[in-house]
Amino acid sequence: MDISRLQPAGLVRSPAFSHVAVVPAGATTIYVGGQDGVDDAGTVVSSDVAEQSVRAVDNAEIALAAAGATLADVVQWTVLIDEDADLGAAYGAIAPRLATGGAPPLVTAAKVAGLGVPGALIEISAIAAVVR
Repeated sequence: MDISRLQPAGLVRSPAFSHVAVVPAGATTIYVGGQDGVDDAGTVVSSDVAEQSVRAVDNAEIALAAAGATLADVVQWTVLIDEDADLGAAYGAIAPRLATGGAPPLVTAAKVAGLGVPGALIEISAIAAVVR
């Protein structure tokens, strides 16, 4: 069985996100903690939110690969963005990569007063499932 990503009638339809995901029994669940736009030394890569966003997804992809998963296996993304950063620029830079597995995953996004890494403008976490 595959993971089902649903856009039920009666809810807004979007090419960017689904509303419900059903993971079959026996799938391996993988949780990726918050990834910022930092390099492997922990240095923020840029003051540009789009560049940080791309690096945050790159970092999530590295973490997923370490667990045997890919971006296409992500069931849900959580995107936190600094309240002063441009959400459109951030999301525009990464949207195609967030929805790489056929039907789009679930996405939760929030503007926040600040993030734990000084200079970070975005933090992305993910929940993935691999059906073997």
